[in-house]
Amino acid sequence: MNTAYTTQMDAARKGLVTPQMVQVLENETISREELLAHVAAGRIAIPANKHHHCLKAVGVGQGLKTKINVNLGVSKDACSFEAELSKAHLAMKYQADAIMDLSVSGDTKGFRKRLVKEIPLMIGTVPIYDTLTRTGKPTEQITIDEWFETVEIHAANGVDFITIHAGLTSKCITSLKTNERLCGMVSRGGAILFEWMEKNAKENPFYTHFDRLLDICEAHDVCISLGDGLRPGAIKDSTDAPQIQELITLGELTRRAWRRNVQVMIEGPGHVPLHEIEMNVQLQKKLCHNAPFYVLGPLVTDIAPGYDHITSAIGGAVAAMHGADFLCYVTPAEHLRLPSAEDVKEGIMASKIAAHAGDIAKGLAGSATIDHKMSQSRSKLDWEGQFMNSLDPEKAREYRNSSQPEEQEVCTMCGDFCAVKRVNNLLNI
Repeated sequence: MNTAYTTQMDAARKGLVTPQMVQVLENETISREELLAHVAAGRIAIPANKHHHCLKAVGVGQGLKTKINVNLGVSKDACSFEAELSKAHLAMKYQADAIMDLSVSGDTKGFRKRLVKEIPLMIGTVPIYDTLTRTGKPTEQITIDEWFETVEIHAANGVDFITIHAGLTSKCITSLKTNERLCGMVSRGGAILFEWMEKNAKENPFYTHFDRLLDICEAHDVCISLGDGLRPGAIKDSTDAPQIQELITLGELTRRAWRRNVQVMIEGPGHVPLHEIEMNVQLQKKLCHNAPFYVLGPLVTDIAPGYDHITSAIGGAVAAMHGADFLCYVTPAEHLRLPSAEDVKEGIMASKIAAHAGDIAKGLAGSATIDHKMSQSRSKLDWEGQFMNSLDPEKAREYRNSSQPEEQEVCTMCGDFCAVKRVNNLLNI
C-alpha cells in the first residue's frame, strides 16, 4: 500500500499519478495534466478502494466517456446469489463500468466479498439497506453506531463507492411535507432514513455525523455517492422544492468531503420530462461545484412499464449530452420485478447506446470513430465489418442469419432494391 497519499484526490493534489490513474488514461483521450487537475478539483472521481485488488479503475467526470452502472442483488422473494453473480459476469461481458449490489437478504457480506474478489468493475453498495439486513432490527431501533459499523464493514470489504443519503435533512423532510407530490418518496435508502428520523425525532445521522463517514471513506479510499432520497418518482414531481432543497445540501456536503480528500459523486433524478433534463444537469453542476453527476435514468415518461429501458435511454442520452457523467441503467423489469439475465442485457445495451450518443453530442474526442467505421462497412456491404463494429455483434449476426437473402451481398429488407448496391454499381465502387 502506498503511504505517500491517502486517496486518489490526495494523490492528484500532490501531483502523483497513481496506478489507477494510469489505467484511466489508457482508456480515455484526456491528458495526464488534465486528469490530475480534474481529480484534484473533484470534477473527476476514480472510485478505487484500496482493498479491491482486481479492480481495473475507470474515471467518472469531466472530459471522460460517459460511464454506465448495473444494479443487481437479491431480495427475500428472489434470493439466488449465483443468479446475481451470473448477472455481474454478464455486465463484464457487455462492458459495463460498474456494479451496484443492492442485496437486502441472505449472506450479503459473503456475496459482496465474492464480487470484490472476482469482478474487476468498480463496485458500489448502499450500506443503509444492509444495516437492516445485518442487524435484523426494526428501523427505529438501529443505533448510530450500527449505521456506521455497516459502512465500515463495506469499506473494509473493498467496495469502491457507497450511496449515502446524507442530504436528507429535517429541513428537506419539512419541504416534502409542505409541497404536494404525486409520488412521495421512491428512494429505498431515503425512506429508511426518513422512518428512522420520524420515529426517533432526530436529525439524519449521516448528516449529523458526516465527519465520521469521512473518516471511514478517507481511510479506505471509498468514493461517496451522495444519494438523492427526494428524487422524483413521477414526472410531475420533477425539479420541485424538496428535490432542490436536498441538492443544495448535497453541494454543501461535497465541499466538506473534498476538504478531507474524499471523492464524491452526486446522484440525480429520477423521473424527469425531456424538456427539464438540461436544467437538472445545469443545476447539479452549479450547486454541487461540478462534481460528477450520476443520473438514475432519467425516465422521461411514467407510462412504459416493460419498456422503461427505452424511456431511460432517451433521458440518459439527453442528460449525457448536457454533462451527466454516469448513467444508472434501467431494465425492462423496472417497477415490476427483479430483472432476469435477459433484462440485464437489455438494460446494459440501452444505457450504452445512450452514453455513446451523449458522448458524440458533447463532442468528446474520438467518440464517433467507431460510428464512422460502421458507416464505411455499410457503404461496402461488408457484413463482417458491420458485426465487428456493433455494440452487440452476437445479436447483429443472429438477426442477419435468421433471414438469408438470395444474394448474400444484400439483406431481405430490400433485396434487389438495395440502394447501397445500386449506387455502388453506378459509381463503380
